[in-house]
Amino acid sequence: MRIKDIRTYAIAYVDTNDFDRVKATVLVRVTAAGGAVGWGEGVTLASEAARATKILIDEGLAPLLIEAGEITVDEAWHRMRAHCWWYGEGGLACIAYSALDMALWDIDGREQGLPLHALLGGKVVETLPAFASSHVNKATIEENIAEVVSFKHQGYSGCKLGIGKKGLSDIGKNPDNDVLFVKLLREAVGPHFPILMDAGNGVVWDRQTAIRTVGRMAEYDIGWIEEPFYPTRIADYRALKAAVNVPIATGEREFTVSGYRRLIETGTVDVLGVDPARSEGVTGFRKVDDICAQTGITMNAHAWSTAVLSAASLHLSLSSPNTRLFELKPFAVSVQDELVDAPIRHKAGFVTTSDRPGLGVEVQEGVVARLEMR
Repeated sequence: MRIKDIRTYAIAYVDTNDFDRVKATVLVRVTAAGGAVGWGEGVTLASEAARATKILIDEGLAPLLIEAGEITVDEAWHRMRAHCWWYGEGGLACIAYSALDMALWDIDGREQGLPLHALLGGKVVETLPAFASSHVNKATIEENIAEVVSFKHQGYSGCKLGIGKKGLSDIGKNPDNDVLFVKLLREAVGPHFPILMDAGNGVVWDRQTAIRTVGRMAEYDIGWIEEPFYPTRIADYRALKAAVNVPIATGEREFTVSGYRRLIETGTVDVLGVDPARSEGVTGFRKVDDICAQTGITMNAHAWSTAVLSAASLHLSLSSPNTRLFELKPFAVSVQDELVDAPIRHKAGFVTTSDRPGLGVEVQEGVVARLEMR
């Protein structure tokens, strides 16, 4: 392909799934010489990071791709990484070229008339269980349990619950209360509704607290514990893994294929979270997926931003032999429900994707203009 034009949009939106927190992200619109248009996303979360990422694309990576002439997606990926060699082993540079890589895959599919999953080798499965991915942020345990029960009634196949997040809840700040929540939730949803727990950035456990808390949660059949420690605390991860019979998920703070490889080599990971909008794009996700296939590790595609990322993550997930589920935001938000012409919805608790070319979605540019940061 030959790239003719690249336009970058830093957008902001209120996320009803995160206690009405204002979030920012970056979208790119890439036009090929033949007229095909591809979209990609670079997840930044913070507004200043979105503005900085836009500059990296507009002033560095966009001219690089336009001046390259005829180029393949793989060649573009390597060229962007090489360009960012001094500042690109993680962080905003990875976010910037992740967005562009995603858009180039979208163009490649459109030019060939093939969906992204076909470019990736085809679907391994036709559907994946849809999990409501939510934060525990209401004031009382009763309210938080009722919310999760509502997800079950809406037909979701399971849930992933972030604790210690922004909001009114103290769950994630008191281990005894955390365990009580899981106990009462299991009683409310019954034995056949999977519960995944995400300690994430808001929970700070020492080693023994984590072992005791996760061990007690395990009595109520949690599917995994995500990000129980900061990623450099490898000794603590090893101790937890040895002490509890609960899969450990991590990876949200990694940015590069080499970083994920080093994490896998620690032997502490059962489930690896990878975001194609920040971890070296669709290309980076595929490379990490190949490593997981060799090591027996489960892949879990991050999709907790806009519908552009969700579309790419779903194609990648359905094409991977290592994925087990797919996360959806359960509450309506503009960047999922209005941004594209065909938002991803679960049907009877499962999701799939269409055979439309590329990512399979058409971005509504009026919505992009409305959300663009000024």
